[in-house]
Amino acid sequence: MSKIVVTALIVLALVGCTIGKDYRRPEVESPKAWRFEEKDAREISNTIWWEQFNDPALNDLIRTALRENKDLLTASARVEEFLGRYGATRADLFPQAGAGASAGRQRVTEEGYAPVYFSPTYNTFQGALSASWEIDVWGKLRRATEAARADLLSTEEARRAVVLTLVTAVANGYVSLLNLDQQLEIARQTVKTREDSLKLFELRFSGGLISEVELSQVKSDYEQTRATIPQIEKSIAQQENALNALVGRNPGAIRRGRSMEQLVLPAVPAGLPSDLLERRPDIRQAEQGLIAANARIAVAKAQYFPSISLTGLFGASSEDLSNLFHGAAKTWNYTGNVTAPIFTAGRISGQIRAAEAVRRQALYGYQQAIQTAFREVEDALVDQRKSREKFEYESRQIEALRNYRQLAGMRYENGYSSYLEVLDANRNLFAAELSHIQTKGNLFQAIVNLYKAMGGGWIVEAEKVQAKTAPSSR
Repeated sequence: MSKIVVTALIVLALVGCTIGKDYRRPEVESPKAWRFEEKDAREISNTIWWEQFNDPALNDLIRTALRENKDLLTASARVEEFLGRYGATRADLFPQAGAGASAGRQRVTEEGYAPVYFSPTYNTFQGALSASWEIDVWGKLRRATEAARADLLSTEEARRAVVLTLVTAVANGYVSLLNLDQQLEIARQTVKTREDSLKLFELRFSGGLISEVELSQVKSDYEQTRATIPQIEKSIAQQENALNALVGRNPGAIRRGRSMEQLVLPAVPAGLPSDLLERRPDIRQAEQGLIAANARIAVAKAQYFPSISLTGLFGASSEDLSNLFHGAAKTWNYTGNVTAPIFTAGRISGQIRAAEAVRRQALYGYQQAIQTAFREVEDALVDQRKSREKFEYESRQIEALRNYRQLAGMRYENGYSSYLEVLDANRNLFAAELSHIQTKGNLFQAIVNLYKAMGGGWIVEAEKVQAKTAPSSR
């Protein structure tokens, strides 16, 4: 008995041995600053930035999306799945115990080779406690637990990435909807102006003051402008349907809070490139995948070493239920098992090779996620700066085109030019006004995309909103 205890102590002392290298974050080459960094940028990436729009309808949409969006609900359920997997994997580190009992009655033949000196019919009652424990000498189970934990954290970061994408998609979709509303308003106002002009020219044609060619030009311009309205209305309906899908509702109208002209442009968030490694959930997700892949190499290598397990049983067995708990009915055993591979025809080496290849894939994915993050931030920064510049230039262009239309009308009325010059001025102004409002929408969306690209603590704030609105979704 003492030899068994000493052996067990020696085995336990070896439990501290762990195969494989501990994870170390790979070196990452990151730029020291952004090329298009804004001087007026502020460190506000940890705030609920969408409230800066000052539109309660948008706030309600985002709250509903965080509560009802099916992708987010799926991601939350996936976290629960991997939490269960982690618990199941971690359980292998600890001894397992169980209990069993049985009762039966049977009869043996009296016509056998050996004479029967007892009753051929008898009862059997048994009860036992059993225990087993695989001693993690080489760290195989610990590495498997490490990998399962990384998988769990990876799915949690994936859920946060869904939150990031969802909030920005709702904000961008709402801005697009208000943008289309503004375009529709411009188109309707322009149609009204063209309609008034057409009525005036029809009166002039009836009085013989203009030719049918000029009347046809005015009518063509009027119908061409009217044709833009159904297209914009179709886009509005489709955009509303897309927003409803994001917030987990059936197709229908979307409530507006403010118009495009009333929206407040959010401030530009600030942050260093190195911050992205801690702020972007997709980068953290990729790193957890790398941690899991690193641990699974050790799990594969541990198969080369012996597996040691202890099993034991304590119970009682009797033909009479009343005697089951007497000392004479006691039964017990304990066993130590050691198994080791001798010849596996390359199975273990193949698994190690596959695990190492998976780790390289995870490493490349991690590096690519970082490079993608840097690119997305740079793209968003240059997008918002150049959209702002374009918006200012188009504002001045519209002023010039309105003056041009007025002068073209005066020249036509005084007989210095044909109506083609007026048509050209009208068409250019209408196109410029539509482009101008689209550029404004692009500017708002560029800021939203910058918040998305930067990541930040606002995702945690969004989770708090989700917890308040949907306590049963997690």
